Amino acid sequence: MMDFFRDTRKKWLFIGIGSFLLLLGIGFAVGMSKRQGYLDSAVVKVKEKLRQEYEVDFKVDTYRFAGLNTVEFENLLVVPKDRDTLATMEKFSVTVKLMPLIWGDIKVGGLGVKNGAVSFVKKDSLSNYDFLFKKKDPTVPEPETNTSKGFADLADRLATQFFSLIPDDLDLENFELSYKDDRMAQRITVPQAVMNSGKFSSSVFLNDEEAEWLLEGKVQAEDQRMRVEVSSKEPDVELPFLYGKYGLAVSFDKLIFDLKDVKKINKKLLEIDGAFAYENLKVTHHRLSDSTIILPQAEMSGGIQFAENYIALKDNSTIRVKDFEVSPQVKVTLKPDNQVDLSLHTGVFQAQDFFDALPRGLFQNIDGVKVEGSIAYDLDFSVNLDKPDDIKFESKIDDADLKIIQWGAANIDSLNTSFVYDAYDDTVRVRQFLVGPENPNFRRLDQIPYVLKTTVRNTEDPFFYKHNGFEMEAFKLSIATNIKEKKFKRGASTISMQLIKNVFLNRKKTLNRKFEEILLVWMMEASGRVSKDRLFEIYLNVIEWGKNVYGITEAANYYFKKQPEDLTLGESLFLSSIIPRPKTGLSSFDYTGHLKGWVQRHFNTYGSIMRKLGELDNVSVPENYGFYEVVLQSNLRPKAPVMRDTVTWDMDNEQELIIKELEAEEQARKSLLDKLIRQ
Repeated sequence: MMDFFRDTRKKWLFIGIGSFLLLLGIGFAVGMSKRQGYLDSAVVKVKEKLRQEYEVDFKVDTYRFAGLNTVEFENLLVVPKDRDTLATMEKFSVTVKLMPLIWGDIKVGGLGVKNGAVSFVKKDSLSNYDFLFKKKDPTVPEPETNTSKGFADLADRLATQFFSLIPDDLDLENFELSYKDDRMAQRITVPQAVMNSGKFSSSVFLNDEEAEWLLEGKVQAEDQRMRVEVSSKEPDVELPFLYGKYGLAVSFDKLIFDLKDVKKINKKLLEIDGAFAYENLKVTHHRLSDSTIILPQAEMSGGIQFAENYIALKDNSTIRVKDFEVSPQVKVTLKPDNQVDLSLHTGVFQAQDFFDALPRGLFQNIDGVKVEGSIAYDLDFSVNLDKPDDIKFESKIDDADLKIIQWGAANIDSLNTSFVYDAYDDTVRVRQFLVGPENPNFRRLDQIPYVLKTTVRNTEDPFFYKHNGFEMEAFKLSIATNIKEKKFKRGASTISMQLIKNVFLNRKKTLNRKFEEILLVWMMEASGRVSKDRLFEIYLNVIEWGKNVYGITEAANYYFKKQPEDLTLGESLFLSSIIPRPKTGLSSFDYTGHLKGWVQRHFNTYGSIMRKLGELDNVSVPENYGFYEVVLQSNLRPKAPVMRDTVTWDMDNEQELIIKELEAEEQARKSLLDKLIRQ
């Protein structure tokens, strides 16, 4: 009896399985019989969409299914309206993975291309690829979705879409990518590229084998992992397109990109781990440096966190250049406020490792520096871009053990002797003169009147004798001001920084100049090889005080026909007021040779501050700090203005703008000085 029921169950099981397979077979047969119709409909829809929304003609001679899940196209053509052909392919095939497709997920399993070309062409302001950047019609509402707008969700979707388009297998034969505009034409060709189960290798040629790069690596699309190595077969081969388009020359021996993991920690946090490395990377651009920047070897490893409202480096992410390694912490938050956080705590490291890690050619005045000792650096920076006045900026370096063995091109020791100074007007050198007692215009610090030294120091760098070359409050004010103005509006230069810039650095506004200036000031101040008095002495003897007017002797003679030692408090206050804009000095005077009323703010501000600090206790202080006693020499006085009526005088628009800028600058400097005094 039991055997009977057992046999009956087996019979019904076989019948059920057989029926299911039969239905599946019938459904498959029906689907196979109609799939060409589905393909025809899909191609028609694609053609219509490209034509209506982008004005692009998509043409193909034949298309068909080849096998179970592969579609082949022959003589494919993409032509934007009234533009050059964008893409041509003699044969193109794509294979879709079946199992993901059953669940509605399209993933590419294989690609095949034979005799294909993609050509980007730009003539004047028209290009055959501008439709790719066509903005959406603002009148068309976006479809409502339940998709999260957080960074984690966005990064997850982008990673999924990217890897879904990477095939496991690729067979590419004779493919060309080119770009042409009115100034340049370059072409990249790939004779053969093969990928089997994610492993790939290929050679890429520039302009008929003018250069060759080797590509190899492996992609694991299912696990979202990828490693790519690009090697240059010959040294110093520049990457295409960049120089002709942007004036940027880039070459390398090897680049390595290793995406190790894409992991969704939770709904609101996704982490991407990986590494990037290069060997013998060379970069040339006139905005970066006058010479080629050489970065021999470096590796960056770690990961990035994408959360609901922020993007951040993972803890323990490192940058290693030769023997120097740092682990910066960076976080950018966009909701609810725009916030940037940066911290760097190096721990103790050998100072020479840091200098050896600097790119050669980027800081030309520091190349060749030799040092001894260890240092440690700590930085904590945080700013709310919507409330920049609340900025946090704490920078501290432990360099007590640092010893300079050899300077680079900027020999700081030369400041202790007479030297030739190059005077520039913007980027043009106008003349040279000797800074030292051999020059009759040179004045020792003890020959310069106390009131001038005091007014200049209070105006430019009140705590010059107390800081180590940098004033943190000035840095904070500079950053906050530039964020609010959304452009570079204010610097934070101390007297030490101005001196280094004027004596050792060129006047070209390259990206690296400010960093080089900071490094040189740090080394100069840390070494203690040049006294503060000597630095101030040089500063007062080389600073610009008007068009082709350099140093205190020339300034005193130019404006007042005096020697420096005869300058009064009022004249000193005036000279200190024009240091930020030396060429505007004459605009401070009216046709009688007396100062205009708006200059008095500087006298009131810095005169009262010096009194509070007790710096005028032993000085005879005239009324209004000598404002009315300052008289320009007659040869420089402007002509009397044209009278319109009894109370109105012509005012130059440029002078009015200068007045507004000076008043704003005066207020900012007063605010900074008040903060410094309260510390």
